[in-house]
Amino acid sequence: MGRPPLASGPHGPDALRPLLDTVLDALRTGTAARGGPLPAGGPGTVADRVARAAGEILPEHGDPDALHTLVTALAEGAADPAHPRCAAHLHGPPLAVATAADLAAGALNPSLDSWDQAPAATALEALVTRALARETGATDALVTTGGTESNQLAALLARERHGAGLRIVHGANAHHSVPRAAWLLGLPDPVTVPAPAGTLDPAALDEALTRIPGPHLVVATAGTTDAGAVDPLPEIAGRCTAHRARLHIDAAYGGGLLFSDRHRTKLAGLEAADTVALDLHKLGWQPIAAGLLTVKDTDDLTALHHHTDYLNADDDTDAGLPDLLGRSPRTSRRPDILKIAVTLRTLGRHGLGALVDRVCALAQDFAALVDAHPRFELHAPPTLSTVLFRPAHATDTAVAAVRRTLLTTGSAVLGRARADGRLWLKATLLNPHTEPADLAALLTLVEDPPEGHTPR
Repeated sequence: MGRPPLASGPHGPDALRPLLDTVLDALRTGTAARGGPLPAGGPGTVADRVARAAGEILPEHGDPDALHTLVTALAEGAADPAHPRCAAHLHGPPLAVATAADLAAGALNPSLDSWDQAPAATALEALVTRALARETGATDALVTTGGTESNQLAALLARERHGAGLRIVHGANAHHSVPRAAWLLGLPDPVTVPAPAGTLDPAALDEALTRIPGPHLVVATAGTTDAGAVDPLPEIAGRCTAHRARLHIDAAYGGGLLFSDRHRTKLAGLEAADTVALDLHKLGWQPIAAGLLTVKDTDDLTALHHHTDYLNADDDTDAGLPDLLGRSPRTSRRPDILKIAVTLRTLGRHGLGALVDRVCALAQDFAALVDAHPRFELHAPPTLSTVLFRPAHATDTAVAAVRRTLLTTGSAVLGRARADGRLWLKATLLNPHTEPADLAALLTLVEDPPEGHTPR
């Protein structure tokens, strides 16, 4: 066997072309074999099928058909976010143009830990991050792997600015990564503020900031994971100003509303934040990962400065080579900015805003279907694109069982959330190609699940 071809270089495109045909055929074959939003049979069945396809993972001699075999198995066993009945999580279907850009990033393989590994990607990242930062009223932004890393990084910057006694104060509705960030950074236990109706209570926040010694980092949420709720950001910002508290807003979900003229006003107050988490693999339709942390005061970024001579020697920096180690706590980094840049330029604000408007309208339509159905209960009108609902008069055990039945039969993928002391089914509608008939079919499946399962 000769030397295997490389993806980049002058011969890279010629080497990739037949492999892309193989991949596309395998994706088509595997998707057709699955036939729905999720493979049927549950974890054991899927694991057995993958094991048969994988065979011996490290054989003595290679298998030229491995690419087709394993991509087919992955597609057949995938949860397909582009299927209209795959609606459990903040796991959106990626745009084709963004995925194509990601292929180019993978082929060229820049690593954003020094300029000499990624000259053009470095320049592009600087342009795109600053443009997106301006959308939130900030000055600069760092590329992250998503909301979790953004929240952790926001806590790190706050700690380095205000000291190890920093107290994180967040709503009971905050993402799990917020208290976890305190644990990872060795900070005192966070203070949890009540969130009645799913949003942080400004009066309770004021009481906590008055009672508990600072310095404080207040974390508000614009788009909760469970229900898509948006905290009262202007009121929270006012309390932070009064108490001289630092404000971080986790807009990993809701940040996409910035593209929409119709829904952008729901983010009023975002511009008051010191840092904001954005996540464009949610309401931005990017392949994972595509997160950002916007930063208002660029002096905060000095905390990330790190020196190692082989990557950012002083004389190189003095000579004008950009120092990239202060742009992330990671060293090796993919050029995730390319797919984001291609999407922003291809669709523009109007195109992205139309997608946001579409999925928010789908949530309103689905909520109306649920509310009008005598056998279902709607938790609340949706704020973003998430709808919580449940079979009327069902026990929590029955609600959980319905969801698992739909999963194991491969019929539908719905999430779960606990609110008001009860378990709810969660439909997170991120697919702009979903049609009203798909929503009705989803509700029918929950009402009458396969295998004769009936909610109690």
